[in-house]
Amino acid sequence: MEKQVTNTDNKKPTVRVVAALIQNSDSRVLITQRRAQAFMPLKWEFPGGKVESGETDQQALAREIQEELDVIVDVLEHFAGVVYSYPDFSVDFHVYRCSIVEGDLKKLAVNDFKWVSVSELDSFDFPPADQPTIEKLVGDRG
Repeated sequence: MEKQVTNTDNKKPTVRVVAALIQNSDSRVLITQRRAQAFMPLKWEFPGGKVESGETDQQALAREIQEELDVIVDVLEHFAGVVYSYPDFSVDFHVYRCSIVEGDLKKLAVNDFKWVSVSELDSFDFPPADQPTIEKLVGDRG
């Protein structure tokens, strides 16, 4: 069941954002750190970004991962979704399981990246919209 946060202010813009849940053979999860000049600077997140006009979630996610990390991913099944309302806008946030099919990770448009165990996720500072995904991952593990 997807967690929903209702936006009662219809004047607020809503941005569709997609993120990748990438796990390696040791079940570690790939997280990236936002750049210092980004919205919510230096917070950790699941890699991804905004869906542009005319793109599907899958197309946007593949493009964003290639732009940020220089790898090609196969976008698999939907893992989690939430609508989260920030003060000035809302995020329609969707996470998809992905696998890296080509390339080596590089920090092209992120401050840093790390492979971490699910149990370590709570020790990183994530934006609020990422919390339901972390909770679901922890629940799946238990």
